[in-house]
Amino acid sequence: MRTYVLVMLVAAAVTYLTTPLVRRLARRIGAITPVRDRDVHVVPIPRMGGTAMLIGFVAALIVASQIPFTRELFADSQGPYAVLLGAVAVCALGVADDLWGLDAITKLAGQALAAGLMAWQGIQLVSLPIAGVVLPSSGMLLGITVLVVVVTINAVNFVDGLDGLAAGIVAIAATAFFIYSYLLSRSHTTDYSSLATLVTAALVGICVGFLPHNFNPARVFMGDSGSMLLGLLLAASTVSITGQVDPAVVSRIPGAQLIPAFVPLVLPLAILALPLVDLGLAIVRRTRAGRKPWQPDKMHLHHRLLALGHSHARAVMIMYVWTATVAFGCISVAFVPMRTAVFLGAVAFVIAVLLTLGPLTGLAARRAARRAS
Repeated sequence: MRTYVLVMLVAAAVTYLTTPLVRRLARRIGAITPVRDRDVHVVPIPRMGGTAMLIGFVAALIVASQIPFTRELFADSQGPYAVLLGAVAVCALGVADDLWGLDAITKLAGQALAAGLMAWQGIQLVSLPIAGVVLPSSGMLLGITVLVVVVTINAVNFVDGLDGLAAGIVAIAATAFFIYSYLLSRSHTTDYSSLATLVTAALVGICVGFLPHNFNPARVFMGDSGSMLLGLLLAASTVSITGQVDPAVVSRIPGAQLIPAFVPLVLPLAILALPLVDLGLAIVRRTRAGRKPWQPDKMHLHHRLLALGHSHARAVMIMYVWTATVAFGCISVAFVPMRTAVFLGAVAFVIAVLLTLGPLTGLAARRAARRAS
């Protein structure tokens, strides 16, 4: 655990210290987000913050490669280098979009290329986590892996609409996955989940290091270079463990009460639940209106929270609460008694609902007061 905490701290510190430098560079080269109709900020903000995150991630990997506990990952496997290759590729794509504004098809092709490079180097599904179902061909497993990574990248990209929202959501989701991966690796002598644990530790670190600069009022945006990087790293973590975990291992975790074969399958979906729901609703909403799925609008979940009457910061915190409720609720059923997990999940759900609908309660009270007067 100490190694992963060190990796997390290094990623956070390097990202925090390099973000102001990236902000100055973005101003100098013109990587600035203009004020658009769908935006909630009122002044142009520098973007390209994802480059600082990438620097933090690289620094974390360098440190991990020198520590005996994680050094074998770099010596015995191409996994860390595959993740780094995909991260550099997708961040470079994001920087190009932050500077010149690429069209949707070009970005999609670039995302698929970055995912394909990572999968080609070994970060890919080899089986489905249901009774060890083996995919029938290398081409199919490569295609499914690329699809998972691209969907995750765009899900995080879609949810990046308020100050600190994407970084906070990914930090919470990655923390939940870090706990699951770490406890799973401790329950078995094989270290097949260590790469996922290492990547998520670094991922949490770069999000935490970036948040002080990005929380409302933001001084810098992560841009597509950041949101796509976070999406790829989160997908790399889930892919590296979801398709390579023997479901029987989960059943040996102390206190596990859930049917073990379904835990690795459901967990990535739970961790990505909020971004995926937002992505799915946006696609349905736009296609039903006769628009292209990638055409932006102002109807995302965070926009709806603002429309309910929440402040900018409060809307972000509510999205954090929902992310934590779903992600930690899912991993809890794998490690604590089912009755306890359900009770805690129900309490968290009720709290999240009350926080979300709070302005409606206040509105009803004000209307009743006006009628009485």
